Amino acid sequence: MITLLFRTLIYLVSAGIGLIVADLVLPGFQIQWDKWWGFVICIVIFAILQSILSPWITKLADRYAHVLMGGIGIFSTLVALIVVVLLPIGGLRIVDVTGWLLGSVIVWLISALGTVLLPLIFLKREVKERRGR
Repeated sequence: MITLLFRTLIYLVSAGIGLIVADLVLPGFQIQWDKWWGFVICIVIFAILQSILSPWITKLADRYAHVLMGGIGIFSTLVALIVVVLLPIGGLRIVDVTGWLLGSVIVWLISALGTVLLPLIFLKREVKERRGR
């Protein structure tokens, strides 16, 4: 149970970092900081959608279009972003094609790197603390 919570927290943090990096790099990808609660809800919904959509889209691509298997993560990120932006909760706006396309790639890349690197950082601290005892 603790492992599941740890992985969930890591994914939420990495998704949030990915969205923030896209906001900083792309002018058409805008986090509405005045609606911070909407952004937090966007992160949670985005992470849930990603975890549901990725295996589902993988199964569809495996069955009908093997060529698409390499782009599943980016495509599921794009679909999750579309849903999050269309929800009337505020917190995130994407206003141009560059924001949609490059934003999906950036969020996917940062989220993927975060889910690999963040546990290593936290686990390294944990190992050092246990060795120190």
